[in-house]
Amino acid sequence: MSPATSRPGLAAWLGNAVIVFLLVVAALLLARLHGGPWWPASPPPGRLGWAAAIALLYLAACTLPLWRQRTRSHLADAGADAVLVAWASQTGFAAALAERSATALREGGTAVLLRPLDQVDAACLGRVKRALFIASTTGEGDPPDHALRFLQDTARSGSLEHLDYALLALGDRQYASFCAFGRQLDQWLAARGAHALFDRIEVDNADQDALRRWQYELERLGASSRQSDWTPPAYQPWRLQARRLLNPGSQGGPAWDLALVPVQGTLPDWLPGDIAEIGPRNDPAEVQALLKALGLDGDQPLPGGQTLAQRLARSRLPAAGTVRGRAPAEWVDQLAPLPHREYSIASIPSEGQLRLLVREMQDEYGRPGLGSGWLCRHARPGEAIDLRIRANPGFHPPAGDAPLVLVGNGTGLAGLRAHLYRRIQAGQYRNWLLFGERNRAHDLFHGQELQDWHSRGWLPRLDLAFSRDGQRSYVQDLLRARADALREWIEDGASILVCGNASGMAPGVDAALGEILGVEGRERLRSQGRYRRDVY
Repeated sequence: MSPATSRPGLAAWLGNAVIVFLLVVAALLLARLHGGPWWPASPPPGRLGWAAAIALLYLAACTLPLWRQRTRSHLADAGADAVLVAWASQTGFAAALAERSATALREGGTAVLLRPLDQVDAACLGRVKRALFIASTTGEGDPPDHALRFLQDTARSGSLEHLDYALLALGDRQYASFCAFGRQLDQWLAARGAHALFDRIEVDNADQDALRRWQYELERLGASSRQSDWTPPAYQPWRLQARRLLNPGSQGGPAWDLALVPVQGTLPDWLPGDIAEIGPRNDPAEVQALLKALGLDGDQPLPGGQTLAQRLARSRLPAAGTVRGRAPAEWVDQLAPLPHREYSIASIPSEGQLRLLVREMQDEYGRPGLGSGWLCRHARPGEAIDLRIRANPGFHPPAGDAPLVLVGNGTGLAGLRAHLYRRIQAGQYRNWLLFGERNRAHDLFHGQELQDWHSRGWLPRLDLAFSRDGQRSYVQDLLRARADALREWIEDGASILVCGNASGMAPGVDAALGEILGVEGRERLRSQGRYRRDVY
């Protein structure tokens, strides 16, 4: 008999033997109750206690194997492609966020296995390919009480190289050990070879910006985009000042340089790495088509000062058949608002504009993406754009004037350009950019500006990789080819900033850095804040 078939049989035999043993023990104990003459009334209170204890012991012995079998069957029923959503919660907030995350994934068609962290063991982690962890910190950096079992049971877990994961850490910056357990869990997963889908998101006291960031990342993992924002941003009106196509003739999607300014007041302050949250709108032609199908006037005023057309522009449009014949007052307030979209800011305030680098995207039906379609196609120059700036501390400039290595691809150049512009203005010229795209002739975004900075010595190292020009080359290949120079820059105190695609470029760069610097060296940079990423 093979080991695969003998182990379940042995387990069943042992389980039956334990039950028989407990039944014998129970019989012997119960026999003591009949040591004297028959007593027709209720037994003495002392003997009632014995009987209850024996019954509870027997019930526990029967229930434990069934509970374990039920847990294993749920793992099997969920399927190999199910996403594990595990939470560690002290007050219930992490559990609620886990429930909401699981719901969004299920609505997007993804199978989900939702578990408190104490019900996650090495076997569970070995079965799943993707996992989301939502972990709170309590006391002075302690894990929630129920998470202690996870730490004990998985302390000797083997490799997790098969696992892709994401982590939402909850904490309070009033405590010195902010998000300590979430950070500990992140380091534990990385040390066992698990691959981060995106960098850890830290939430300070239920911070709404960070929670929207988590929801946005969930959508990229397959969660339903039909949900409205969990915490809607408070937009301000900005004016689309200019829009310029950067890659005519490209094999990829059109990429646009957009410039925006506030409709009122002065330009607010922000730092390189910060994010522009855009409130998109529907294609005006779709809104007019719906109004025509319903026989409604888009200029009809609604409570709050908006017209019907303006409300529809910012909402999930209903199917005409579901609202035909009903007054707008009966259904318009039930429409879900469109979720926000996020873009790296490509400029700094001293330039007098907020600039974005946006590639047009399409959905599975070939229609323009919600955010990029609005910004790149439907919005007209001079039109108002709903926009809010969100701080992104995890990708802010490193302190001091040490050397800086910037790595990215595609529209990830936006965040890197803001860092370069700020350093050049500050007279910090020890900069190195490694950038990749498809074709040099079409896809070197802001190419003239980069070449000018390079020739002036403001960007002394500029390495470019193009995947469709002859021999395929990517930024991770550039890093390996220049490994000696990279190690020298790191020894001189350089930091590394990575911005761009999370599914191809970022894992490739992460692996290359592990080869060049060693895994411990790479993780040391991460823990020191000298290896930062903004990937999407």
